[in-house]
Amino acid sequence: MHDHRRLGRELGLFDTDPLIGAGLPYWLPDGALVRHTLEEYVREAERAAGYRHVYSPVLGKRELYEISGHWAHYSDDMFPPMELGSEQVVLRPSLCPHHALLYRSRSRSYRELPYRMAELGGMYRSELSGVLGGLTRVRAIHLNDAHIFCTPDQAVEEARAALALIARAYADLGIRAARHRLSLPGGGGKYVADPALWERATALLREVLDASGLAYEAVEGEAAFYGPKIDVQIADSAGRETTLSTVQIDFHQPERFDLHYTGPDGARHRPVMVHRSIIGSVERAVAHLLEEHGGAFPVWLAPVQLVVLPVGEDQEERAYDVVRRAGGLGLRAEVAGCGEGSLGARIRRARLVPYQAVLGAREAADGLLAVRLSDGRRPGALPVQEVLRRVAERAARRGTALWDPA
Repeated sequence: MHDHRRLGRELGLFDTDPLIGAGLPYWLPDGALVRHTLEEYVREAERAAGYRHVYSPVLGKRELYEISGHWAHYSDDMFPPMELGSEQVVLRPSLCPHHALLYRSRSRSYRELPYRMAELGGMYRSELSGVLGGLTRVRAIHLNDAHIFCTPDQAVEEARAALALIARAYADLGIRAARHRLSLPGGGGKYVADPALWERATALLREVLDASGLAYEAVEGEAAFYGPKIDVQIADSAGRETTLSTVQIDFHQPERFDLHYTGPDGARHRPVMVHRSIIGSVERAVAHLLEEHGGAFPVWLAPVQLVVLPVGEDQEERAYDVVRRAGGLGLRAEVAGCGEGSLGARIRRARLVPYQAVLGAREAADGLLAVRLSDGRRPGALPVQEVLRRVAERAARRGTALWDPA
């Protein structure tokens, strides 16, 4: 069983400090590189799917969350307000109220819809210390969030397309969904009291799941306070489930913020707000990737993609030349030199690097690299340029494959 907390510290990806506080991990250089690569992957996928990216503040006036409904239904999970002169400001628990304000910042026509707004932004949850753990449950969350403002007859297709984006990302990351859950309201008063809203949104989400050909389970008590959602569940090696990605159809906040667009009839109409997150929070996504792959990230995501291991000091200059050439192709490569121990010890330390290239006297003389893969395969000695080409091409195509046939 892999524990992302142990792996994260062993690989030098993240850590914590009591002076910063529980549930507030910091990212070390290699972890920051993984995070940055993951964030750029998501932004690229969103741009290709027609999303526009924005930035919004992590603070908002208390009144904002009173309008959205968070204060009435979610304040137990929010940090307390801060006094700022005569006003109270709050660390946001979600991005959707800000995005609703960005949408209504100017008039909108039906011709602009669907309007897809995305942000990888910070949000904050006042989690109790007893439930905090590693990267899976934190107080400072960086969420890959997006909100699609669309006409009612566009909502199903937009939600279905979001599910397709999630499936593609999971394939590229080498992770899989344990199941899809239709999360519905349960008992208690934490949900918005509007039966018609719930019935309408639930019917549309069932249509989305059916159109996507996905089996799902309906579970009560797991909905957002303002509407039902599709939760993409993942499981760790012990079988414990958590939610990574979500898709929601929301009629509540467009009403609360009086959002509208001008229709072809010249009249004002209310848009639907589709919430979706492809990889959920960056923290939880990295935690799951660590545990799923045992620290051996897919090549495109790995902090070091190629390590060159000279057998003797005579090959070290050639090893650094290989690394320079790899860098010219955009690869992240390092030399594990002779001063770092025996060749066997260096190979063991580099076991999670996707490509390990041994460079002995014969390889140096013939312009070759003896390649080992992190999955245990040994393609053998190949020309340096061919090795670098294969690695660069494999990284560019993403996915989890390490070695393609010649």
